Amino acid sequence: MSIITLTSDFGNLDYRVAAVKGKILSLNSKVNIIDITHDIQAFNLIQTSYIVRNAYKYFPKGTIHILSVDSFYNKSRKNILYKADGSYFLAADNGLLSLIFFDIKPEAIYEITLNSRFDDVVNFTSTDVFVPAAVHLANGGLPEVIGRKIDSAKELFFPKPVFNESEKMIIGEVTYIDNFGNIISNISRDFFESNGKGSEGFIIKFRNLTLSRVYSSHTEVVSDWERETEFHGQSAAIFNDSQLLELTIYKGSKKNGAKSLFGLNVGENIYVEFV
Repeated sequence: MSIITLTSDFGNLDYRVAAVKGKILSLNSKVNIIDITHDIQAFNLIQTSYIVRNAYKYFPKGTIHILSVDSFYNKSRKNILYKADGSYFLAADNGLLSLIFFDIKPEAIYEITLNSRFDDVVNFTSTDVFVPAAVHLANGGLPEVIGRKIDSAKELFFPKPVFNESEKMIIGEVTYIDNFGNIISNISRDFFESNGKGSEGFIIKFRNLTLSRVYSSHTEVVSDWERETEFHGQSAAIFNDSQLLELTIYKGSKKNGAKSLFGLNVGENIYVEFV
């Protein structure tokens, strides 16, 4: 059974998510439809890239991913199909796919042409462009039938950390805040460790706060303490599932997590000073 996933900034209040699912099922009632999320902040491509990049890898190869973020129809903007890492990704040509695959070269890129070729009116990109293309692929169709191969698409550049050699300091930034209020940076474990070789220690600095240890996981934080009930609200730095430096509050939430207590926002800097 073919799988089509949906990611959007539509929310679940309006009709749009139901319309997309209904259109898929009207074309192929046997497709397995999986929601990744519909709670993306409106037009937020960085947030989308983090979620999709970390979710798609768990799906079987050949899965078709519809990314309806900043996707409302614009006559002057292409809609594109990436074949990358063994799966298909459909999105507007807004740079989103370049953020997801900033370190992976796509196998092929196509401009979706099935509507322009037949002079169809596009009222809603997701149902009128993405869904027919996705179902075509789910039915075993070739991408060349619904699009023309192109050499490149719009590129955006994912913010990367830098290392200041003279000050022995990594300068990173907050790129994502999750549902528990955890603050995720763009500092990978590899970048952290490669630049910290030979140092005796480090200090993580943000706002007017500091931390001097990074745990390997949330569970390591717990095991390091004698009784976990004493440590509700304890702050810590970890390398998360994506091996990115994360600031967390033990058993925090949106109301009392790292976001609210540290006051950091997406785009703010996090520093790692090696000593």
